[in-house]
Amino acid sequence: MVFGRSERRRRSAPAEPVTLKILVAGGFGVGKTTLVGSVSEIRPLRTEERLTEAGRPVDDLDGVEGKSTTTVAMDFGRITVHDELVLYLFGTPGQDRFWFLWDELARGALGAVVLVDTRRLADSFSAIDYFERRGLPFTVAVNCFDGADRYPVETVRDALNLDTGVPVMLCDARERESARDVLVAVVEHAMRRGAQHREPALP
Repeated sequence: MVFGRSERRRRSAPAEPVTLKILVAGGFGVGKTTLVGSVSEIRPLRTEERLTEAGRPVDDLDGVEGKSTTTVAMDFGRITVHDELVLYLFGTPGQDRFWFLWDELARGALGAVVLVDTRRLADSFSAIDYFERRGLPFTVAVNCFDGADRYPVETVRDALNLDTGVPVMLCDARERESARDVLVAVVEHAMRRGAQHREPALP
């Protein structure tokens, strides 16, 4: 017989997929929980609580009056992009009073997506500033809400005063393929940034 232990030894074990951590960030009510839920292949972990009258003075509901719950810690989901790449998604809370959680959530992350609602554009400045200060690669994704005005990508870039190297794209956080495209864009952007930093300086 040709087959034996030596034959089995030559068979390579299947490679473990690379796992990467991605943050999903943005202002209050911008669609972070929706994006994680729409794309996750597992039942997402959510830490949502109902909004109460006590929170009205600190939770700005202008433009999202129909919102009844809020994330108080994080959302968590997972998506297998292909056999060799798995993304773990961590959705951040949007309100300022939960910002103390961001540093812990950001630890070990490859990059982030900052979701933007053009009706409440100023709400995204804090998240953008956070990732810029920490040098964490991020992609801006404009969540196209029903009834919201649509603007060209470059108009959004100018309004947010973004560097030209930051990817900006339109998406619908409710649709799996659209959300997946955003996450892939984050990974590709982070990989490009990493490759640029590893390139030796020219003499």
